Amino acid sequence: MGQPSFVSRKQAFLEKYFSGESIDYRQIISLFTPILIDQAFLVGLSLVNTAMISSSGVEAVSAVNMVDSINMFLISTFIAVATGGTVVVAQYKGSGNEPMVSKATASTVSAVFLFALCISALVGVFHMPLLNVLFGNASPDVLGNAQIYLVGSSISYVGIAVQEAVCGALRGIGKTRASLILSLIMNLSYVILNIILINGLHMGVLGMAISVNISRYLAAVCSLFFLAKIVTNTNSYFRLRELVKVEVTMLKRILFIGIPFAAEQMFFNGGKILTQIFVVSLGTYALATNAICSSIAVVLQIPSSALSLTAITVVGQCMGRRNIADARKLTKSFLWLSSLSFFLMAMLILPMFQPLVGLFHPPADIVDDIFIIMVINAVAQVLLWPISFLLPSALRAAGDSKFTSITSMLSMWLFRVVLGYILGIVFHFGIIGVWIAMNCEWGVRSLVFLWRFRGEQWYKHRLIEPASAD
Repeated sequence: MGQPSFVSRKQAFLEKYFSGESIDYRQIISLFTPILIDQAFLVGLSLVNTAMISSSGVEAVSAVNMVDSINMFLISTFIAVATGGTVVVAQYKGSGNEPMVSKATASTVSAVFLFALCISALVGVFHMPLLNVLFGNASPDVLGNAQIYLVGSSISYVGIAVQEAVCGALRGIGKTRASLILSLIMNLSYVILNIILINGLHMGVLGMAISVNISRYLAAVCSLFFLAKIVTNTNSYFRLRELVKVEVTMLKRILFIGIPFAAEQMFFNGGKILTQIFVVSLGTYALATNAICSSIAVVLQIPSSALSLTAITVVGQCMGRRNIADARKLTKSFLWLSSLSFFLMAMLILPMFQPLVGLFHPPADIVDDIFIIMVINAVAQVLLWPISFLLPSALRAAGDSKFTSITSMLSMWLFRVVLGYILGIVFHFGIIGVWIAMNCEWGVRSLVFLWRFRGEQWYKHRLIEPASAD
């Protein structure tokens, strides 16, 4: 007999590591590919936007970076609630209970909408005290730009909330292609508007604020259209009128996952904001270095971020069938694949450092610091990021939300924030010390999550009832 062909060996490999009784590798690839494209567009467009606003000066870049840390803190809370909806939808989909998939979808959209509306109102009223408390040491020019961008961002929260809730539900039932289309609508329109308003009309931060509102509300309208027209043609039986019905039992299931995750995101991103305050005290150049390094670091995360989102759907559907073996096996495969993707991305990006960093027009004084941070972070991402972030996504999809959230909150505040202050401020390592502290915190998270995954408690949660019970 001859040697097996490359195609047959590849298929055997995929069958062994990425297929199970609950789902096979073809389904996983069909889930993963649109999410990967979505993540690539998100990061690529974010780089383009940062590069565009860089043309308005270091003050504009610093202001946008400061406000985006607040935006991330706030938006992540209702995205966390949407993730709770993704898990519940995925588990109902895995259990075969299609009518409950529709109810879970409607409850997700309603809950996230109300959550975002409250946050938007609070930020709109208290935007200036918020900026003064967090970034009062920034220069007047930076604060002025930050005020414009924060008010504009707060108005857009409801739009992105609806879009994220719908996309989360679509990912839960495996419709990642529809989720991709909605994301592209929002982000491509955002970039086009930024080109017109920032580069064309030279409106600076105000132009970016206008762009973000138009693009997010356009995406929200399109999201509701997708639910009404596309999901209706499947077995999910969704109707828009279900959005006005409050299913208390369903809401409790969504919030069982969503509230701990939202609390985690608040504490986690709150720690990031506190770290940002350290960075503000280091000066405008440190702020610009942090902004540029953050933008480049996210590029390396593109495949792994897509795997992390895919894992929620895959593990959620496995747990809906109560197939623990599949959930454990596929999580392990995703972790190895994520580390490999980080290595490949680093090998691709690091040789392109000069042209890539040139997009941001950095002062020559900070280029060396940017390169040092990039190298340190690239190594840490290969070894630690998948276990620190992808693994808790899988645990959360199994219903283990409280443990993952508490671990993330404690590691953030006990290690990243405290160690960041000690290294960056006390020992005068500056922005490099802040980034080293972040990578050390990943190591702590990794040890705890690996210990949890090796045990049995993470899969003993019963998030949904069997189909017959509903």
